[in-house]
Amino acid sequence: MTELPTTIRYGELIARSTAPIDAHIPGSDQRQTFAIIGGLSGSADQQAPIASPHGFSLRAAGQPPRVRNALHAHRTEQVLFVLSGRWRFFWGLHGDAGDVILERGDILKVPTGLFRGFENVGEDDAMIMEVLGGGDAGGDVIWAPQVIEDAKAHGLVLGENGRLYDSKNGESLPDGVKPVSPLTGDDLKAFADLSPMQVVGQGVRRYNDMAALARTRACKVIGETGIIRDAPGFEVDLLTRSSAKEAMHEHDRPSVLIPVFGHWRVNWPGGSEVIGPGDTMSVPSDLPHNALPSMPGEAALYHIIATDDAAEPSPR
Repeated sequence: MTELPTTIRYGELIARSTAPIDAHIPGSDQRQTFAIIGGLSGSADQQAPIASPHGFSLRAAGQPPRVRNALHAHRTEQVLFVLSGRWRFFWGLHGDAGDVILERGDILKVPTGLFRGFENVGEDDAMIMEVLGGGDAGGDVIWAPQVIEDAKAHGLVLGENGRLYDSKNGESLPDGVKPVSPLTGDDLKAFADLSPMQVVGQGVRRYNDMAALARTRACKVIGETGIIRDAPGFEVDLLTRSSAKEAMHEHDRPSVLIPVFGHWRVNWPGGSEVIGPGDTMSVPSDLPHNALPSMPGEAALYHIIATDDAAEPSPR
């Protein structure tokens, strides 16, 4: 039997606000995380609704205005794009090495070995999407030293097994599991701050610019030939109304479609489905399909697919 696409609707996402270590730290405790593909570090109960391996993990983060997440890094490269609202992304050991404002459709590739955080600076609740290379395990989070200390003050302990334990709920580290210690000395030196030119110049691309490049064919945003030339273990393309094609195509591995503007009808032999902003569709391998705008107006979607490249530390 032919495997059909799987769609996770925006309104069906299930939040686990207790997943990250900063979930109970004032200033971050109103944020919500949603696993879509792959899991969330520090959360054993956060099961992704799309269980099949894709070669990367995908999640969403929702935050009210003026709420930020705590400074952290990943061992694989992270790509974030704004689904709604206005966001300030900041980085550095203390979050003061630089920052940039991004809006709907804009994208940011964050290198490994860099502490980063983000804050909703708009007037309404907003959401961003996050893609992490390195399989489906969730990106392996490294928290800035002060975050671990702040978490301890609020009863949270992160075990070396990657699980989070809340002493206020009667949880404690199992026998044989040690707590994660804050980075110090040479280990901390490996997380050097980067300049705005390095982060913004190399990693930020604006939606309007990408849409202009996608006039006749999809804009290769991240990839070997992309406007961000990198190989984080996956590629990202932006498809617009003018670059959408009726001819069906297929891939030798699963791909993911996420609209940021407009509604799109995804067609395959014997079926079709309409997806809109915030929805995520996983298209199985070897299934012929196309994606076409289903209504008038602006239309754009991100297409994500794994590559054979190993997810390795970013070059410095």
